[in-house]
Amino acid sequence: MRLVSPDGEQIGITPLAEALEKARDLELDLVEVAENANPPVCRIMDYGKFKYQQKKKLHKTHVHQTKLKEIRLRPKTGEHDIEFKINKARTFLGHKDKVTVSVIFRGREMAHIDEGQRIMRHVIEQLEEIGKVESPPQQTGRRLICTIAPK
Repeated sequence: MRLVSPDGEQIGITPLAEALEKARDLELDLVEVAENANPPVCRIMDYGKFKYQQKKKLHKTHVHQTKLKEIRLRPKTGEHDIEFKINKARTFLGHKDKVTVSVIFRGREMAHIDEGQRIMRHVIEQLEEIGKVESPPQQTGRRLICTIAPK
């Protein structure tokens, strides 16, 4: 069998007993890398560490699923509460999630749509550095809605 050292350099063709002895001397494992090759290729390595590295690579390939998060505001929402919601939206955008900003009007608040638009502009300005406006503010019934995606 062809033997490869732990560093990756070729040792050469050695008998099985000698290869096992070299692996035991180094307190490592003898692992068959290519069984179909002629002669078969074996490598001296720490098999537990090798399996751990493979598992770690598998987890790195995991792709984040983008979720749609929502923050709801009203025209009468206080300044501090708006800042708190903006910080929460920053967190969502930092996690690569999209954020829908909704300004909801109830009852006679429909007479103050300009106040809702002012709040929406303020939120968009605050989130400009971390996100981009995917769909501009739109009035749908009693809601003013805007979607912001991470940059």
